[in-house]
Amino acid sequence: MEITVHFRHGAPPVINPLGTRFPANATVRPSYNISITLSSVVQNTTFVNVTTPAAGDWFIAAHLPEAAGRIEVKGFSTPCPYMFQADMFVLRLTDMPVLEPGVPMPHTVVSPAKPLHVKVFVPKHASGMRFQLSSCITSEQRACSVRVLLGSITLPQSFQRSLTCTGSINCSLALDSPPWEKWLQIMVESLGTTNASVSLEMLASFTVCRPGSTSSFLNFISLNQSQAGARPGAAGSSAPAAGEAPHNVSSQRSSCLQSQPVVREDLDVVSVRYRLLNGPSVPVNPLSPTVLLLNLNTGMDSGGSLVVNLLLNKTSVSLANATVVACVSAASPVLSLNATQNCSTAFSHGYPLSVSTSSGEAMLIVLYPQTDDWFLSLQLLCPRGQGDCTSAEAKVTVFAYLTPCFNDCGPYGQCSLLRRHGYLYAGCSCKAGWGGWSCTDDTKAQTVGAQNLATLLLTLSNLMFLPAIAVAVYRYYLVEASVYTYTMFFSTFYHACDQPGVAVMCIMDYDTLQYCDFLGSVVSIWVTILCMARVKKILKYVLFILGTLLIAMSLQLDRRGVWNMMGPCLFALVIMVTAWVHHGAKRRHCYPSSWKRWVFYLLPGITLAFIAISVYAFMETNENYFYTHSIWHVLVACSVAFLLPPRDKHKKPWAWSQKLTCRYQICQNDREELYAVT
Repeated sequence: MEITVHFRHGAPPVINPLGTRFPANATVRPSYNISITLSSVVQNTTFVNVTTPAAGDWFIAAHLPEAAGRIEVKGFSTPCPYMFQADMFVLRLTDMPVLEPGVPMPHTVVSPAKPLHVKVFVPKHASGMRFQLSSCITSEQRACSVRVLLGSITLPQSFQRSLTCTGSINCSLALDSPPWEKWLQIMVESLGTTNASVSLEMLASFTVCRPGSTSSFLNFISLNQSQAGARPGAAGSSAPAAGEAPHNVSSQRSSCLQSQPVVREDLDVVSVRYRLLNGPSVPVNPLSPTVLLLNLNTGMDSGGSLVVNLLLNKTSVSLANATVVACVSAASPVLSLNATQNCSTAFSHGYPLSVSTSSGEAMLIVLYPQTDDWFLSLQLLCPRGQGDCTSAEAKVTVFAYLTPCFNDCGPYGQCSLLRRHGYLYAGCSCKAGWGGWSCTDDTKAQTVGAQNLATLLLTLSNLMFLPAIAVAVYRYYLVEASVYTYTMFFSTFYHACDQPGVAVMCIMDYDTLQYCDFLGSVVSIWVTILCMARVKKILKYVLFILGTLLIAMSLQLDRRGVWNMMGPCLFALVIMVTAWVHHGAKRRHCYPSSWKRWVFYLLPGITLAFIAISVYAFMETNENYFYTHSIWHVLVACSVAFLLPPRDKHKKPWAWSQKLTCRYQICQNDREELYAVT
């Protein structure tokens, strides 16, 4: 047995163990996974070491291989539970030095075995970061060789940026769109072969810009984060990089980005709608990107699906072949769409979108988005050879929302909210052979004709109880006939309501129909075997009522337990065998005494009953359920018709006694009258 374990930072891992298709426009990025093979050892322990992990929540998901799909009766098979327990051991660095932006700071790497760890806070609205290393020299006065790692590890792909510096010359690394308002980890390790220490000087500088609509954007940001409190390093975060000219900073501030205020509306659990304060249409120009903030940092939003829909107003585009490119990214927006057209930030890849006059609509579905501030960046790209387009503008209608299940899992699925260890996430439960993340994979889907056929087989097969009802009524077993009628009725409408496809009809609550179907099935077996025992009527009816009450209680405790059916069957068989032995000993010959009764009724009925039990317990699967269970209906109903005993020889069918309304009975005097002879 092999267990697959998936790891992901920031949100639950998106896994696809069955290899089904995802919905259109959905972006899926693989998670880091390992396979654990279970041996005969009781416990199997596996360790996964993650150095410098990203801060925040980490999620683990484990699953077994695909099951065989056989429907097992509870109690007929031995369950094999697997317990998965995840333990986390954290080794923290204390007193980590803080690198102040714009201030050169000397540091020392003690030895190659002990790298240097520092951190720097990235301010809000930082469009770029430059890290510089200088004055690197060893304690032996030799040229040093060091490697610098910026960022943290997020499985499965590590977006850490590496910088190798050799000699005493200065080396630097530039980052575009670093994550806003987060601590950035920096690790410096010596590549030397000796244990000599290394002295160096580090400098981190930021290029900070402000959005075009400063007042509305900043007011919205402060309103949206008023409950979060001030973060470390926020003070002075809007200061320009050290050594930069003031006019350059002013120019960057005026053309960095155009922001649109967005309000988050919580509708329900894992259900959020984003409403633009200035209307759904967003103006987009080629000079600077338009940025929208989508807040998903509450900690309970990563269990749904983020849907972003863009609709281009073609009449608003002044250029014929202009294109609006967009990028959805986490932690920081992409601010260089017109230059690179690359939907990537400093440490992550975003999700690109585009709309044009030829294709005016685009949709993006992000499954299980990570907990963070998400940004939507839009910018107009002008076609080449059409002159100056600085004054061009396009109107794009933006619809963004967070939903538990995309499209509510469609017509062949049901959206369910699941809770595991205090965390809430959503998933689709598909039916009628449909599969996939949103029940959109029709590879194994049943056709409408197949669904109708399954419904007809499972419902109309219950009509085979009509011969058993007719036999019971003819032989004057009216109580038994009433039980069979009850079973036929509720079994028919339970299976009509239990269908996974479109051919469904529920006359009452599903749980009520299921309970009545199970109760009628077990009670039918109970009264049939007791009727075969031929005990006294008063005792038989007492056992009928007492057994029905106990069966009803047992089904309420455990509806699918095997002893709900096996217990009454075995107890009734004991009563029947005891009664038959008593009748045989009293008459001094085998009971039933007629060989015709054995050959033409009992043996065929017992054979049909055993075949029905075998089909029900060992042959049913998810694929063949509709016809194997229909065979079970037919075989059980036919066996009842064969097993019902004949009526009493001295009782005529429907021989009702004549009674007057005044409660006096008319009696026939058969004695011969005597007459006096005179």
